[in-house]
Amino acid sequence: MAVQPEQVTRGPGGGAGVAGGPPPTGHRARRRRGTGPVRRRHTALDRGLPYLLLLPATAVTVLLLGWPLLENVLLSFQNLNARQLIQHLTEWNGVDNYRGTLTNEDFWRVTGRTVAFTAVNVAAIMVFGALVGLLLNRLGKGMRLLLSLGLVLAWAMPVVAATTVYQWLFDTRYGVVNWSLDALGWHSMAEYNWFGGQYSTFFVITLLIVWYSVPFVAFNLYAALTTIPAELYEAARMDGAGAWKVFSHVVLPILRPFFLATTFLEVIWVFKAFTQVYAINHGGPDRLTETLPVYAFVEGVGNQHYGMGAAISVLTIVVLLVLMSSYFRVVAQQKDEL
Repeated sequence: MAVQPEQVTRGPGGGAGVAGGPPPTGHRARRRRGTGPVRRRHTALDRGLPYLLLLPATAVTVLLLGWPLLENVLLSFQNLNARQLIQHLTEWNGVDNYRGTLTNEDFWRVTGRTVAFTAVNVAAIMVFGALVGLLLNRLGKGMRLLLSLGLVLAWAMPVVAATTVYQWLFDTRYGVVNWSLDALGWHSMAEYNWFGGQYSTFFVITLLIVWYSVPFVAFNLYAALTTIPAELYEAARMDGAGAWKVFSHVVLPILRPFFLATTFLEVIWVFKAFTQVYAINHGGPDRLTETLPVYAFVEGVGNQHYGMGAAISVLTIVVLLVLMSSYFRVVAQQKDEL
């Protein structure tokens, strides 16, 4: 019996097939028909690629931040004064530096002062920064450009230069502030010493820090406001909402993550502010305006108790972490409410 040749048939799509044979299925069929996704196997390299890309940045961060922090922690367990530094001696004293710091009333007094100082500054920065950001959103193109230029110049000024300018402005004899107050009728302020009292010195430092930090909040808020559709404002105004209700019911709920993140950054920056506080009056008068960073510097470098200064700096980080933990709980609660 002669073998019959295989009959070639045409399918609906014009594809050729062999009569009597099983149709191709699975991956082979999808590849032949050109339809359906081709599943790719994930190799170990594919899974580890994100970590490899993050490795350089992680290594640089550990090198620049982690190593100095570790050295500072080790230094806080040493008795390192001028004698040990000159003779290159390493004297471990356990937790004596921490015990001496935590039992010192000055440390707790400075800690409370730093927390209050941070709270006042952050509140003022967020309020004035939000107002300036809302103003940027409402101004015309020309006035917005002019105000933005002024904010950029204030933001770009070096901290030491800005501090020097404020020292000149509030100078006792030749300061513009005293001269202006005297010209307006407050003659008792003609030669007022702004740096002779605790609260007046803190007032100048607060002005400096708020003035320096407002541009960051204002620019970020203005950028966030541009993402809100104009239809939401129009709908709120059609419902009879005024400016405050528009802000509290439209802007604030949408930009709540922005306010939380910006407040978080401002707490860190103000809490660790050193240059403004120290350069204005070196923590004076009578060390009444010292915050924790200045207190650590004065005790460590000024009094040459380097181990004690390192312990104070480590405790400063711990206090900041405690404050941030409370802040993170508030953020988590608000996130659950949303």
